[in-house]
Amino acid sequence: MVGDLKKGLRAVKNEVVVCPPFCYLGASAFARQKASFCGLAFGSQNCFWEQSGAFTGEVAPTMLKSLGCKYVILGHSERVMTMGETNEMTAKKVKTVLAVGLTPIVCIGETHDEKKQGKTLEIIEKEFKESLQKINKSQASKVIIAYEPLWAIGAGPVRGGTSNGAGKNCSADDAITVALYIKKLADKIFGKQARAIKVLYGGSVSGQNANDYLSSDWLSGLLVGSASLDIKEFLKICKSA
Repeated sequence: MVGDLKKGLRAVKNEVVVCPPFCYLGASAFARQKASFCGLAFGSQNCFWEQSGAFTGEVAPTMLKSLGCKYVILGHSERVMTMGETNEMTAKKVKTVLAVGLTPIVCIGETHDEKKQGKTLEIIEKEFKESLQKINKSQASKVIIAYEPLWAIGAGPVRGGTSNGAGKNCSADDAITVALYIKKLADKIFGKQARAIKVLYGGSVSGQNANDYLSSDWLSGLLVGSASLDIKEFLKICKSA
């Protein structure tokens, strides 16, 4: 995969981050060193909130850093809906990830029913505040927020057993509106130091709609899900960026 990315990313100037499962991180890091090209970084799909200790089966952020990871995805919808993770857990992970020098990509987003009830911004504010409750103003600008509406995800988990209307695209206008709201929240809670906070969009991203989301300065990039499993489709999205 890394070899194919090397060829396909030659004309791409922006950073591309790949987050494989834990068991492939070592091999991916080695392959990247052999490929020796700029623009590709690695991240993890999750981590634990402690740097060390007897936590059998968990992976500490210090371990990820030793493998050359730069980023960690936290609070992903599937971790929340399927694994039962809470905003409190995400907050502890964010704090620890920042402490070891990694960059957290924190996912927040509403379900289909919450959107229908007009609660999108209410949910976004709640998850933003609770997920970042353990960091200070100087750390906030180092966090990346990924707006991930649950109803726009292909497989679509649910919250509280409610329908999520999976697979429906979130319009670029709606995604940009939420991104702007997140920016305002960051400014309100953390002050001007957090104005540089980056916001990504994730949810049924494809080579066909990537440009729509990236047409605004409010969105700094994309969190790509199932489309990343198709190397041709993924490279098409990367080139759109």
